Amino acid sequence: MVSVTLVLAGIVVLVGALVQGAAGFGMNLIAAPLLTLADPQLVPVPLLLIAAAHAVLSMAREWHDIDWRGVGWAMLGRLPGTALGVLAVATLAPRPFAAIVGASVLLCGLLSVTSWRPTPTPGPLLLAGVASGTFGTAASIGGPPLALLYQHSSGRQIRATLAACFAVGTVISLAGLGLGGQIETAHLVFGSVLLPFLVAGFALSGPARRILDAGRTRATVVTIAMASALVLLVRSLFG
Repeated sequence: MVSVTLVLAGIVVLVGALVQGAAGFGMNLIAAPLLTLADPQLVPVPLLLIAAAHAVLSMAREWHDIDWRGVGWAMLGRLPGTALGVLAVATLAPRPFAAIVGASVLLCGLLSVTSWRPTPTPGPLLLAGVASGTFGTAASIGGPPLALLYQHSSGRQIRATLAACFAVGTVISLAGLGLGGQIETAHLVFGSVLLPFLVAGFALSGPARRILDAGRTRATVVTIAMASALVLLVRSLFG
């Protein structure tokens, strides 16, 4: 891989880290498709590694705002959701399934701005965890189900709680890839090269989150969730 490609990939990671640091999620929406185009070796392991680093930084910055009860329920659902995602990958055609995922997220986003007011209570959290595990494993957009559920919470709680969920979920994913022998030395090198760009994007997200916290967090969360769904629908239709 030439250095120019790595620099371009780093810029993509920087932008993704800025968005996720400000809104709580969205890095995969930006980074996953572009990094795949730059070099397929950058996905999924290097991206998972830097996503784990981002989650740790976010948790450290807003530790006291984590809804640990919500994290517990969501992660309880993520375990069977991950298994369902693996099953979907093994048995279903990827493009129709991606279209279903995208349509589901888009529908939830539209309902949330009309009549549905989601609340992070145990039942919805468990279902959101299942959806997050399934969608994240099979279609790389695990953030929207949880983000939509927390959209009426404070920006600090959204970012911190999603970061805790992402940290646990990423560790589960990396452990599975490691047990499957799919983590190579080159992946670790790529992740370390991209890490400074991640840190820079995270640092820039500090001022950005203050802008969103001034009454713009919910609109941003819903917009990113629906954008994720639209991107997935377009990819499923046109490859």
